[in-house]
Amino acid sequence: VTITTRLLVSHLSGIRHYEKDIAKVKEEKEKANRALKLTKAHQDKEQKEGKGTEKSDSVKPRKEHDSETKSRNSKPGRRDKEFEQEEYYLKEKFESVIESLKIFKNDPLFFKPGDQFLYSTYGFTLLSAVVERASGQKFTDYMLKMFRDLDMLSTVLDDNEAMIYNRARCYVYNKKGRLVNAPYVDNSYKWAGGGFLSSVGDLLKFGNALLYSYQAGQFKSSIGKLLPGYLKAGTVAMMWTPVPKTEVSWDRDGKYAMAWAVVEKKQECGCCRKQRHYTSHTGGAVGASSVLLILPEELPPGTVAARPVAPPRGVIVTIVCNMQSVSLNSTALKIAREFEKEKQA
Repeated sequence: VTITTRLLVSHLSGIRHYEKDIAKVKEEKEKANRALKLTKAHQDKEQKEGKGTEKSDSVKPRKEHDSETKSRNSKPGRRDKEFEQEEYYLKEKFESVIESLKIFKNDPLFFKPGDQFLYSTYGFTLLSAVVERASGQKFTDYMLKMFRDLDMLSTVLDDNEAMIYNRARCYVYNKKGRLVNAPYVDNSYKWAGGGFLSSVGDLLKFGNALLYSYQAGQFKSSIGKLLPGYLKAGTVAMMWTPVPKTEVSWDRDGKYAMAWAVVEKKQECGCCRKQRHYTSHTGGAVGASSVLLILPEELPPGTVAARPVAPPRGVIVTIVCNMQSVSLNSTALKIAREFEKEKQA
């Protein structure tokens, strides 16, 4: 088979995640699909009966996404099944991303590349190896230079041995529902898929750099010459274009694109639920949770010429939490909408 970088970045490669048993993966996916169908059927029924419409930007679903619901309703101490996988707790130190490929390189693919979606941290490990070979330098050195270019000076490798100023302690709930220190892990086996430490300030800079790149082309004709974006506008647009056959566990309105979950602008009927265009990604690690959400400002025709204000234009929300298995995406979206309402007012 052929596995391309585009398949890796959209989680269509067939490479496994932490779970090695394909039967268990299929069972979990079938359960999730059944739950989603029931939820959609319930919403369709309510809409036909004329219920559940509000004057806000969107109608709050009667039943939110499975992971969000479980997080709110679960008792402290109940473990997320995801974090029961042994490979989350590896303590071995790997000297390079090429070396860390040995964890999964001899395992069978779960499906033919391109056929199905399966979120895979190890797919991103392979992607980091591609970057390392293509750039001719260590992946970690390549990324740290990029972070410096973006002025993200607080974003570093989660290296246990290094003295890192203001590094937070991480926590988990134990089986008795008490907060305890997170267990020791070495994330050198997955730098690209969960091995960096950052701050909310740096993540906002990252979001702004992407949003500026995305919007810069729309403003050039009205404002005059702008500095170029860190990425080409077409590159960001491609990254934020939903890829067929993908899905998103933390936002049922979205599809996966290229390393981002994307919700497209949509409204089927007047005075009904309005879906805004935004992009996001959550993060989960042993003892920590995070989200970065970008809500670009909607620019009606003529707005750019009438109000020549330079990009980035929109709302960016990031939350970093030093506790495991905290669902943050819906909270980030609510915050973004409140700030957007304030700007419009």
